[in-house]
Amino acid sequence: MRADFASWSSAHQARFEEVLSGLLPQAGVAPQRLHQAMRYAVLDGGKRVRPLLAFAAGELVGAEESRVNIAAAAVEVIHAYSLVHDDMPCMDNDVLRRGKPTCHVQYDEATALLVGDSLLTLAFQWLGEHRLNDDAAQQLEMVKLLAVAAGSRGMAGGQAIDLASVGRTLSLPELENMHIHKTGALIRAAILLGARCGSDTRRGAVTAAQLDKLDHYGKCVGLAFQVVDDVLDFAADTATLGKTAGKDADNDKPTYVTLLGVEAARDMAQHLHGEAIAALAEFGDAAQRLRELADFIVLRKF
Repeated sequence: MRADFASWSSAHQARFEEVLSGLLPQAGVAPQRLHQAMRYAVLDGGKRVRPLLAFAAGELVGAEESRVNIAAAAVEVIHAYSLVHDDMPCMDNDVLRRGKPTCHVQYDEATALLVGDSLLTLAFQWLGEHRLNDDAAQQLEMVKLLAVAAGSRGMAGGQAIDLASVGRTLSLPELENMHIHKTGALIRAAILLGARCGSDTRRGAVTAAQLDKLDHYGKCVGLAFQVVDDVLDFAADTATLGKTAGKDADNDKPTYVTLLGVEAARDMAQHLHGEAIAALAEFGDAAQRLRELADFIVLRKF
C-alpha cells in the first residue's frame, strides 16, 4: 500500500537531511568556520520543497533514488546560497531565516558571502562527481539546465529584477516574469533534473513531450508558490513564517498582494494549482506525489 503524503514527505525529509549532512564538508575540516557556516545555512531548516519535487518526478519515471539524491542536493544548496545572499545587508538586510539568525548575523558578512560562493560551486562539483544518467551527453544537459536556472537567465536574474523594482508598480506580466526567474527557475529545475535521472538505458528515456508537461507543471507550481508566499508575508506573523513578516511591504517591493489584493491573489494561486494538475493528466497514478505537492504548495497556511 502506498504511504499517505504526510508519511511520504516526512520520510523523505528526514532521509534527505542525512544525505545533505553526508555530502556537505564536515564542520571539523579546514577551513572550519566556513564549513560550519555552510552547514548552518543548509541543515536543520526548511520544508525541502524542491528536493521533494525532484523525488516525486524521479518516482514518476522510475529513477534510482541515489541519483535523485544528488540532483536534489545540488538544487537545494543553490537555493540555500540564494537565501544567504538575499538576507545580507546589501540586499534585504534580514536577521531571521527558518526561525534562526541569518547566516551573516550568526557569523559575519564576509563569511556569509563565502558560504554562498561555496554552496553554488559545490552543487556543480556534485554533478560532476556522480553519475546521474547513463548517457554522458544527457548528464551534460542536466548540468547546463541547472546553470541556466541559477544564473542571470534564471534565479540571479530574477533577483536583479526584484532589486530594480523596489518602489515601482509592476504590471502582472512583469511581476510574473520576475518570479518565473527568481522563484520558479529552481523549482522547474528540481522537477526536470529528477525526471532526467530516470533517462537511462535500463528504463528508456523520458520523452521530450513528457518533459514539456513537467516543465509546465513546474512553471505553474513555481508561480503559485510565490503567490502564496506573498499572501503569507502579508497575513501571517513572524513566528509562523520563521522569517520576518511584512518585509516586502516594508521594503516597498511589488507583490501579488499589492498588485491584486489578497482575495484575487488567492484566486490566482487556485487557478495556477488547477493548471498544474491538468498538466499531469497523461501520467495517471504515477504522478500522485506531484499532485499532492501541488496541493501542499497552494494549501499552505493561507
